[in-house]
Amino acid sequence: MTKTRPVVTRFAPSPTGPLHLGHAFSAIVAHDIAAASCGTFLLRIDDLDLSRARPAWETQLKDDLRWLGLEWPEPCRRESEHFAAYDAALDQLWAEGLLFTCTCSRRDIREALSAPQEGAPQQGPDGLVYPGTCRPTSIPTPPLGPRPKGATLRLNMSAAIDKLSTQAGQNAQLVASFLEAGTGPLGERGQIHLSSTEAIERIGDVVLARRDAGAAYHLAVVVDDAAQNVTHVVRGEDLFEATKIHVVLQRLLGKPTPVYHHHRLVRDDQGKRLAKRDDARALATYRAQGWSPTELRQHLGL
Repeated sequence: MTKTRPVVTRFAPSPTGPLHLGHAFSAIVAHDIAAASCGTFLLRIDDLDLSRARPAWETQLKDDLRWLGLEWPEPCRRESEHFAAYDAALDQLWAEGLLFTCTCSRRDIREALSAPQEGAPQQGPDGLVYPGTCRPTSIPTPPLGPRPKGATLRLNMSAAIDKLSTQAGQNAQLVASFLEAGTGPLGERGQIHLSSTEAIERIGDVVLARRDAGAAYHLAVVVDDAAQNVTHVVRGEDLFEATKIHVVLQRLLGKPTPVYHHHRLVRDDQGKRLAKRDDARALATYRAQGWSPTELRQHLGL
């Protein structure tokens, strides 16, 4: 009889502004999924962007979450304390010839894609699909020299897919998959498969390390979820396509793939997704107006 892993969920906000209704929705759903299985809900502080993260916002977000009735074990994981773990993952990918340095600016990429071939996709889950300007014409053969520090590094998706396709054997076209327990933006549920064609053409060479900020979000979240034994990732449906990047990285790094639960987004009166600039919908505003956590849950349809 297979032993079931205890359910572990997480909520990973950035301490760069106030939490709003969308944050509350995601945190509550993650907390309730863990509670329903007598599992563990984790709070993780996404402070990779040290230039914008502020201790005061971290204090405020914890206060807001406790007001909602959410509990988590302390101390919570703070990403700024784990750059060594991200460096180790980057070193692994570099040593396997799966990364390349990139000097392109956003403007360079836009100009390179200004006259795309007919039918060529431009927008992917990490922004404009990289046109391959700095990508090497051949995959370097390990062993390689040390990974360059302070450089922007991209995943060579074609090289990554070659590796995963070899591992997949007869199912070489299906390089990664994940179980969707929630709902994607187009109603996707169940087992979601990623083909090699989709990975190369619609995702492309995503940035995994930035020159001025170290590890990028896509790499850090994969390393963090594995380090914390997260079994269920709960987040908005706007990150559904980004999940395909993460399952590729999980396979490349030998990390487990959690169950994913994407949920609907909380939007404003014009149907626009909430952002931290929407101070009128900040949890602190509702608290100041005398709302109770129960009323807020009802307002969110929970």
